[in-house]
Amino acid sequence: MVLQVHSLRDYFRESLHSALEHQHVAVGGETEQYVVNLLTIFARSEALYEQTPDGARIRPLVSMLTDALEAPTAEARCTGLQRLGDVSLFVAGFFAQGFARKLVDIDYHIAMGGRAYGTLSDAVKRSGRPALGPVFGELAAKFQRLVDALNEVSEAGREHSDFDALRLYEIWLKTGSRRAEKLLAGLGVSPSVAARAAFRH
Repeated sequence: MVLQVHSLRDYFRESLHSALEHQHVAVGGETEQYVVNLLTIFARSEALYEQTPDGARIRPLVSMLTDALEAPTAEARCTGLQRLGDVSLFVAGFFAQGFARKLVDIDYHIAMGGRAYGTLSDAVKRSGRPALGPVFGELAAKFQRLVDALNEVSEAGREHSDFDALRLYEIWLKTGSRRAEKLLAGLGVSPSVAARAAFRH
């Protein structure tokens, strides 16, 4: 299905707001606007991918983290952490199903992105941009819930089938995603809390 939209920013604003309401996720207006801006920017592939000798690629998250931690200035470190958080949120939100059978899964992106935003929140509070501290703090605290909302935006209009059940169950095991749990219930699968507890230990 192809959707015709007049404004990509307006489409993302309406879709994200609807997904957040549907999933009962409350975020501040500035945080919601930040995510809308992120989606609008990354809708252009040149903003998400970086040119490498092997062509356009998304750099490994660990490389982004290394660059941020080894940055020569506090400002460059913050820029690197923001890029890490932004890429992690977008990729986990829009490509969750595509992680199947890959070495790095969605839980890795959630952990890396959440920590990047948390560290960034502390850093900007000590810098000249303290106003962004609460936004990055909320992104860190609600990273998983925001990923669920972005999953809903990315899969708008898609019907889940029995073939999706195993991947949804895997996502639920690894992340505790409330959205995955509800979709599983819709497919007649009731995930076991004991199974998730055993998986995490």
